[in-house]
Amino acid sequence: MRPKRFLSWIGLKSLRWLARRKVRSSEPMMILLCAPLGVIVGLVVVALHEVVSWLHVVNFGLPEDASLSAGRGIDPLRLLIVPALGGAALALLALAGRYFRPREIVDPVEANALYGGRMSIVDSLRLAAATVVSNAAGASLGMEAAYSQMGAGVFSSLGQWFNLRRADLRIFVAAGAAAAIAAAFNAPLAGAFYAYELVLGSYTPAALAQVAVASLAGTLTVRTTLGVAPIFLVHTQPVTVLAWDYPLFALIGIAAAAIGIATMRAATTCEQALRRLSVPRWLGPIVGGVLISGIAIGYPQVLGSGHGAIQALFDESPLFLPLLFVLVAKMLASAISIGCGFRGGLFSSSLYLGCLFGAAVSQGIAAFGPWFASQHMIFVMVGMGAVAASIVGAPVTMVLLVLEVTGDFSVALAVLAGVVMAATVTRFTFGYSFSTWRFHQRGKLIRTPHDIGWIGDLTVGRMARRDAKTVAQNLPLLRLRERIPLGSRTRAFAVDAVGRYVGVIDISVAHDPDLDAAAAGLVAGDLATHRGHYLLPGMNIQEALARFEKAELETLPVLSDAEDRRIEGYLTEAYALRRYTTEMERQRKAEMGVSVPETP
Repeated sequence: MRPKRFLSWIGLKSLRWLARRKVRSSEPMMILLCAPLGVIVGLVVVALHEVVSWLHVVNFGLPEDASLSAGRGIDPLRLLIVPALGGAALALLALAGRYFRPREIVDPVEANALYGGRMSIVDSLRLAAATVVSNAAGASLGMEAAYSQMGAGVFSSLGQWFNLRRADLRIFVAAGAAAAIAAAFNAPLAGAFYAYELVLGSYTPAALAQVAVASLAGTLTVRTTLGVAPIFLVHTQPVTVLAWDYPLFALIGIAAAAIGIATMRAATTCEQALRRLSVPRWLGPIVGGVLISGIAIGYPQVLGSGHGAIQALFDESPLFLPLLFVLVAKMLASAISIGCGFRGGLFSSSLYLGCLFGAAVSQGIAAFGPWFASQHMIFVMVGMGAVAASIVGAPVTMVLLVLEVTGDFSVALAVLAGVVMAATVTRFTFGYSFSTWRFHQRGKLIRTPHDIGWIGDLTVGRMARRDAKTVAQNLPLLRLRERIPLGSRTRAFAVDAVGRYVGVIDISVAHDPDLDAAAAGLVAGDLATHRGHYLLPGMNIQEALARFEKAELETLPVLSDAEDRRIEGYLTEAYALRRYTTEMERQRKAEMGVSVPETP
C-alpha cells in the first residue's frame, strides 16, 4: 500500500472510530441523527409510491392519476392477464432470492424480538422489490410492509455501523418504521405510535424523542414533495354522538374482531390448501394471480391496497348488499394474496375491509332507523379503525390515524369504543395480530416485539463452569470418601468406563455414617441418582431453569449431547437465577433509558 493511500486509510478508520464513539455514547446525537435518516426514509416511501402508481397505470391501462382499487378505467384484458404475469415475475424473483440468499427475511418486529434490532439492508431491498412486484400485479395487499421494512432497515444498518448498544439499536429500528408509516399515511402521530405498539412493544422515555423526530421528519418530507393533504379526504358534517351510540360502536368492534380473525385464518387456510394439493411454492403466486383475476372480474375494487376504494366509499354511499359482496371478495382476495406467496401487508387492506364493514352496518341500520343516516361517516370510521386494530394489532395507532385524517375529536372517541372492543376480543379469543400470527405459523413463538432474543443468547454453554468433578461409577465408596472429603464439594458426577454420564452423587450421602457398615461393598455408582436429569449447551436460560425445577436439584451436569452424554461442565440453579434476574433488570433499565453496561 502506498504511503498516501495508507495515511488516508488510517484517517478514514480514525474518523469512523470517532464517529462511532461520539454517537454510541450520546443520546442527543442519536436523536439528531434520526432527523436526516427520517428524511431519507420519507424519500424512499415517496419513490416507492410513485413507482407503484406508475406501474399500475402501465400494467392496467389506467387513466392518469387514477387509483387501481377504485376499480374504474381498468382494461378488461389486462385485468385477466396482469395478476398471473405478475405472479410469474414474483416466482422468478423468489427463486433467484432463494438461490443467492437462501434465508428468511427478518422484518422489524422479528428483529426487535429476537435479534436485538439487527436487520440486513440487502434483505430489506429484496422484500421491497417483491412487494413492488406484488402490488404492481394487483395483489390485494398494501405497500406498508415494504415501507416499514426499508425504513427500519436503513436505520438498523446505520445503527450497526455506529455499533449501537442492543437497546439503542432496537429503538432505531422502531424510529425507522415510524418514519416510514408516518410518511405513507401523512400522519406523524399514527406513525410514532405504530412504532411504539408494534415494533418496540412499549412507550419508553428513551424512545420518545428518536421515534418522534423520525416520524416528523418522514411526514414533512412527504408533505414537501407530495403535498400537505391527508391521505384520505373525509367530508364530514358536524354530528352529535350521543351516549347511547357508544354501545352500538362497541358491538361493531366485536363484529369487526370476527372479520379480522376470519381474514387472518383464511390466509393460513389458503396456504395450507396449496400444500395439501402439493402445489410447488414457486408456483403459488401464479395460482394466486389467476384466482385474484377471477375475483376482480366481478369486483375490481379488490385489487391493490384499497386507498382509492376507501376514498370512493367516503365520496359515495353504496347499497347494503353490494357492500357485503365486496367485503367478502376483498377478504378472499387478501387471504389468497398472502396464502399464495404475494408479498405485502394488510394494513391498508384492513382499513378498506373496515370501511366496507362500517358502511354496510350504516346502510343496514339506516333501513330501520333513518336518523342514523346522518352518522354514516362515523360508522365507516369506526369500522375502519376496529377491523384494522384487530388485524394489525395497534389500537392507539388506529385512533390517532382517524384523528389525523378527520381532525374531529368526537369521531376519534367513537372510533376508540370500537377499537378497544375489537382489540380486546381479538386478544382473548385469538391471541395474535397478523404479523405475530405469521410467526406462529412458522414456528416462532413471538407474540410481541419485546426483546426475548437475549434469552436465546444466554445459553447453558455460556454460563456453565468447566471444573466438574467426575468419578468412575465402579470406584469403591471408601476410595471416594478419601478422594472427596466431606465439605470439599457438595456434588460429584459418576461416569461409566467410556466417560458417559451415569448420575449425580451427593457427597454428604457418600459420607453418611449409616453407610459405614456396608461401605466396603459399595461403589460410587450405587449412590448415583437422577440419571435422566441434565442440561445441554444449546439450552437457553429459561429451559435450564425449567429443568432445575423438574429435577429438584441445585446442580446439574452439562452434557455434550443427549446421545454422547459426556460431561462438559455443570451449572447451579442459584447462578442461573442470578444471571436471569440481573439480565431482566438490565433490560428494564435499558427500556427506561438508564445507561447500563453491556453483558459480556
